[in-house]
Amino acid sequence: MNKRTERRDKIRAALDEFQAAVATALGIAGRQQDLVAEQHARVMVELWLRTEGTAATVDPAMAGPLANPRMADVVAKVGEDRRAHFTEWTGGPLALTELVTRAAPGAAGEPWQTWLGQVGTADGIGELPELWRIGTAIADEAPERVPFPVAVPLLDTSHLHIATTADSRGTAEALVETLLLRVLSHLQPGLAHIHVWDTSQLTGSLPGLYPLTRAGLLTVHDPAAPKELLDELSDHIRRVHTGVLAGGDTSLGSISGRAGRRTEPWRIAVLFGSRKALPDDQQQQLLRVARNGLACGVQLIVVDVPVTVNSPMEMVDFIDEHTARCTMSGPNATVTLDPPLPRADVPKACAAIAEELEARRARLCTFTDLMPDALWQQGSGPGLGTPVGRLDGNPIDVALGDSSPHALVAGPSGSGKTNFLYALLGGLTARYSPDELELYLLDFKEGVSFAQFTPGRRDPTWLPHARLVGVNVNADREFGVALLQFLSDTMRDRANVAKQYEVTKLEELRAEDPGGRWPRIVAVIDEFQYLFAERDVVATTAARLLEDVARRGRSQGIHLVLASQDVSGIEAFWGKPAIFEQFILRVALPKARRVLADVNDAAVELPRWHAVVNHESGVRQGNQVARIPDSTSRGTFDVLQQQLWEQRQPFNLAEPTLFDGSRVPALADTADFQELRPGTEVPRAVLGQIIDVAGSAAVTTLTGSPGRNFAVIGSSPLDAASVLGAAALSVARQHMPGSVAFTLCPLVGDATQPVTRLAERLRLDTHEVSIVERSDFPNILGQVAAELAAARTAGVSHEVKPHYLFCYGVDAVHTTLETKVVGSPSGLDQLRAVLRHGPEHHTHVFGWWRGVGRLKASLPMGQVEDIGPWVAFDVQGQELQALSPGQLISWSPRARRGLYFDRFEHARPQVIIPFDIDKDGAL
Repeated sequence: MNKRTERRDKIRAALDEFQAAVATALGIAGRQQDLVAEQHARVMVELWLRTEGTAATVDPAMAGPLANPRMADVVAKVGEDRRAHFTEWTGGPLALTELVTRAAPGAAGEPWQTWLGQVGTADGIGELPELWRIGTAIADEAPERVPFPVAVPLLDTSHLHIATTADSRGTAEALVETLLLRVLSHLQPGLAHIHVWDTSQLTGSLPGLYPLTRAGLLTVHDPAAPKELLDELSDHIRRVHTGVLAGGDTSLGSISGRAGRRTEPWRIAVLFGSRKALPDDQQQQLLRVARNGLACGVQLIVVDVPVTVNSPMEMVDFIDEHTARCTMSGPNATVTLDPPLPRADVPKACAAIAEELEARRARLCTFTDLMPDALWQQGSGPGLGTPVGRLDGNPIDVALGDSSPHALVAGPSGSGKTNFLYALLGGLTARYSPDELELYLLDFKEGVSFAQFTPGRRDPTWLPHARLVGVNVNADREFGVALLQFLSDTMRDRANVAKQYEVTKLEELRAEDPGGRWPRIVAVIDEFQYLFAERDVVATTAARLLEDVARRGRSQGIHLVLASQDVSGIEAFWGKPAIFEQFILRVALPKARRVLADVNDAAVELPRWHAVVNHESGVRQGNQVARIPDSTSRGTFDVLQQQLWEQRQPFNLAEPTLFDGSRVPALADTADFQELRPGTEVPRAVLGQIIDVAGSAAVTTLTGSPGRNFAVIGSSPLDAASVLGAAALSVARQHMPGSVAFTLCPLVGDATQPVTRLAERLRLDTHEVSIVERSDFPNILGQVAAELAAARTAGVSHEVKPHYLFCYGVDAVHTTLETKVVGSPSGLDQLRAVLRHGPEHHTHVFGWWRGVGRLKASLPMGQVEDIGPWVAFDVQGQELQALSPGQLISWSPRARRGLYFDRFEHARPQVIIPFDIDKDGAL
């Protein structure tokens, strides 16, 4: 028992010792925590006092800490340091004044009396002010209240954010107006474009700047649509990055310094907000513009729009109506803003800047300068002519007529080729009415340069002179051949009429037949070298037709304008000098090669927006250098097109035909389909769209002659269903309900859905439709074969109801059809019998086989005459020669394009585009 008591006593003693040690440690830790907290508080109070200065001493939130006796030494130390600092500040105002004077010369920093009303002369290179004055400041605690100037960085250096109070918005607007006038009065007119958006004013703020609008230097944006401004700025930044800065430069400033001129004007965007952030998507876009804009010449001046960006941005925060804090002068100085500019003098100064810019532009030429005083006042009898630019204020003209019938235009990517074509077309269409001039426009680039000349969803207008526009045709070279064939046919038609009047030229024909319509035709083919991209039938035919039109088109008023990035590698073209010699008019854009004579290198050092215009086949003495105006931006050709479209009514013109290689044509919109009516003596099946000028359909006739069956060949279910569906729907339009039978046979799984939709469409028109499953296909062949045999025996073929069998995937049941039953013909024999004897008894098979060999297996050995027309997809040309004896077929498959051939009607195969048969209105 004594031992247990002894152990308990020892444990208690140890526990007491431990508790005493813990208590000691906690006491020490508590004291240390108090010391750390006190030290942190002292540091924070000192930081606050040094940062906020006197503002901290009157801040109610700081009253308690500053009155705490433990903080007395901190407050005293900061006060001593501040007094010592401002004792040394006596020379500060003078030093700052000298700094601002150097960094803000002339209009950037001087009083308005010395510069307002004067037009700037600085070209933005090497003489750009670093700072721009906004007012004067006084240090809050300086012993001597000596003012010093305050200026902020702008243009390529920093954005500006202004935050106002309830009574200082007018002062902020005056500040912005003064800054903008300083910039505009320093730079040459045109080097700075102003954009203003004000969320609260319909017409925008800064009305004194409005005279700038007539010169395009000021754009006031819709207060309800800030996105339009942000989109415009974003597009500009993207264009600069992908185009101008693509060579590795980091900013427009670096490029401008190397080039010796400002390559792009500054865009100063002023946004007046309501102290509320923009919607999230617009706010994010504003942040992106702020981050990326300075390098691309985009300057933001943001008033009462909350924004925090990771890019240079100076701040001006108003205290009251006339004073503010500025990050350039710090929180311990009060800035008094400069007084507003005289109200009456601001519009006068802006008008002077606008007038000077207009005078400069008159010398440099604008798109408006290409326009005549009145539209459509010239006749094209003797030829066509228009200015395309100016040199030293004098217009530089191009002429298309008997002496210079055709034009070659060349320039590498980015040299302004499209802009030149727009300038040319704008000048011509403004001078000559649609009765005097017709345009056929074709663009082989992967783009839509000419698409704006046709009606669109956003813009319903179209160019009245345009009769045909082709875009996205780089994969459809046949369309270029079709255009040349159309021009050749038109040339011959005109020549035949001219012979009747015993004249030889269009001008003479117009004089002899004043009541006729004989416009001159201009065909523009951009990137025409695509026509000769391969050594094939297309290139050979194109070269032949091009030579024909180039040699003889001039007398019939048909003119070619061929444009290319580089004409040096076109073998088919250079191999025929007779063609090249017909292009008397040559236009060379910067760095163009081979379009001028070999010894004429005038285009090598040509600056941007310029072109060498030469009417002497490119020899040096014929050079005329023209500055080509901007003809593609908003407010140029689009405005002209609107005017021409509104003036078109007396001519009763149809919309131009548009061929878009990227668009699937709709069966319902095809004229050949729409014209079909019941009672047609010989039914026709519409199969697809031919690649021609008229947008015609490929049509096969279903006569009673042997072989009038049709085959689709290829592995694409979509293409096969499109062609077979178009054939069925078009045939159905030519029969009265109940007078014809359709049998649809989906023999592969891919055909089930298309067949079901087709059957529904046919039944909507109350036609008799049967769908035959794969297992019943041999039986239906046997029934049809038996009916045909009975008809042949009875000799009453004219009384048999027309029957059309549409068989999808015939080769899929070939093995089944080969099976023979003793005493009965096989299914394959019956199929061959239907193919052979069906057409003369109004029974026609429209079948899809998934390969040439598979089709041949369904036909008797060595015989193909029971299939007349066929369309092939994803099948090489050499495979198809077995179906067209004597034909040399050069064909490489391409997406959504088929090769159509009817040996009874065609001399050579045609490329067709399958229709969209599901678009509403097809029946």
